[in-house]
Amino acid sequence: MTPAESRAASALDTDAVAGVRTEPVVDAASDGAATVVSTVDRPPAARVAGSPAGATESADPPATVVDAPARRWRWTRRRLDLAVYGLFLLAALWVTSRIWMDPAGRVASLYSSDPAQVQFFLAHSVRVVLHGEFPFYTDQFNYPDGVNLMANTAILALGIPMVPVTLLFGPAVSFVLLVTLGLAGTAAAWYRMLSRHVVRNPLAAAVGGWFCGFSPAMLSHANWHPNIISQYLLPFIVWRVLVLTRSRRPVRDGVLLALLVTVQAFINEEILLFTALACGVFLLAVVVQEPARWSAAWRPLAVGLSACAVLAGALLAYPLYIQFAGPMAYHGLSDAVRDYGNDIAAFFAPGSPTLGGNERANANLAPNYSEENAFFGWSLALLAVGIVLWLRREVLVRALAATGVVFAVLSLGERISWWHREVVTGPWEWLVRLPLLDAVVPTRFGLITSVMIGILLALAVERAWSLPLADRRTVRTLTVAGLVLALLPIAPMPLRVVSRPPVPEFITADRWRAYVGPDQTLVPIPVPSMGNTNGMRWAAATNLDFKIPGGYFLAPRNGNTGDPGRFGGRPSGVGRLLEEVATTGRTPELDDRQRRRSLDELRRWRAAILVLPVGQQNAEPLRRTVEQLVGPGRRELDVWVWDVRALTGRPS
Repeated sequence: MTPAESRAASALDTDAVAGVRTEPVVDAASDGAATVVSTVDRPPAARVAGSPAGATESADPPATVVDAPARRWRWTRRRLDLAVYGLFLLAALWVTSRIWMDPAGRVASLYSSDPAQVQFFLAHSVRVVLHGEFPFYTDQFNYPDGVNLMANTAILALGIPMVPVTLLFGPAVSFVLLVTLGLAGTAAAWYRMLSRHVVRNPLAAAVGGWFCGFSPAMLSHANWHPNIISQYLLPFIVWRVLVLTRSRRPVRDGVLLALLVTVQAFINEEILLFTALACGVFLLAVVVQEPARWSAAWRPLAVGLSACAVLAGALLAYPLYIQFAGPMAYHGLSDAVRDYGNDIAAFFAPGSPTLGGNERANANLAPNYSEENAFFGWSLALLAVGIVLWLRREVLVRALAATGVVFAVLSLGERISWWHREVVTGPWEWLVRLPLLDAVVPTRFGLITSVMIGILLALAVERAWSLPLADRRTVRTLTVAGLVLALLPIAPMPLRVVSRPPVPEFITADRWRAYVGPDQTLVPIPVPSMGNTNGMRWAAATNLDFKIPGGYFLAPRNGNTGDPGRFGGRPSGVGRLLEEVATTGRTPELDDRQRRRSLDELRRWRAAILVLPVGQQNAEPLRRTVEQLVGPGRRELDVWVWDVRALTGRPS
């Protein structure tokens, strides 16, 4: 009998769920990993009225027989699992409830660029499925240079399954659905893995799954990054790596791991890299404590990882070639995000989208509100330390704690600070230029620490529930009270939203089709950029039936493939000019030289029409500025339109 089977065969706490008896069985799919399933005690057999206890029914039944009592409804394991999954789904709907009220007209406050970018990628998935377009590169925005989608997290593994929803309801609905499923699915996946392979108490697994799915870091990214919060494959990737250390069929298990890795690569490569690093640090922490484990684990682990590398490498070879050597490939992140790090004080403050959170108080503790990757609050931080001290004799706990601390330190970035005051240079300074790591946003290492804390919470509840004490009720009451004290301040709240301008009727009514040909662009005013992504939403609403210049994306500087990355394409004089007018409301006086340069850019973009919504901020100064460039326009429905085909050399 394996150690896992021995542990599972030990006495279980039958009071974990009222009315449930648990029995250990071996799940064949997990190579001997013991899995606890539930069975329900059957109600006693019907007895004859008036007969003594234990009396059997005679050959001659009495004249009066009382019906058997109805079967009492019990919590089976399946029902319990469904209830937990339902709770997670309700919590995710609660978090996204304000956006669900109007998906196309509302967006999380403060930043609207990332949702527009994701909606553009969702529309691109529609074109991949319906029109067979190349999935890893597009020139539908940033025309004519285009965008390397493999280097911009095009979420093909999420967008392609969502194609029916995008076609029926639009990319805005697909976006909020992905956020909802990302939160609920991640919590459910961790609950599933923890309850089957780590703890036997369903409450312990539910607590761990809850925190992994609804931690402050996950809530922060829920505002803008469905690709980051869609972590429902990660628990199973982690488990398959651990299975390899004792596998009897390492090639088969390596193939299974490769398939999971491949799918995750098309969700988010950065999270996949984090998972690989976390597994490596965790296994190293275990081996350091128990070196004897290595002699039995290294051979199946090496064979399995080799099989995984061969298959995943074959499946991902071409997409990765496009990412690193294809058109518009870049090397390294923009300087604007490379030094993003957590402040030490952030670990002791509640996150902004939580019950106890305060956006103003957190303003200087994170790079921005979409990157609050720590923010556990004082009570949870102290509880986590207390759990480690209490269970410090367990190898698993020490390995989890070491892994969490390593990545918490790395998340501080190149310069470690306390309340926004630099204290010392961090170890990330020596790692940031290494291959692959140069594309990592360091503050996001805090996501690994969140998972470690979630697993520690599950272990703590499991151990507290199984303490051999006479008064278990008191212990359990104190455990629940401690969880409430730690988790209530960081309980999820609905995401704050702001209204965003609707897609113009000129676009939704297809009036633009009378002007724009297949090799021409529609130029939104202002030109799409990192700070103004409305034009990207217009294109997404038509499933990218027209091309646009500019946009929000990562690309090599000045459009030169292989250069360091930056946000946006090569600099645009027209784009900067119109962005400044939109921001300040001042109409500049343009000379002939500026007009000639602007026309040159419009010709490069193969512009057919320029479109300015009537309701655009500072619309009147923008209209006067555009008229200086290309002449008078005309109003059509809810926009101003300038037909520039004659000026750009395109036939009208």
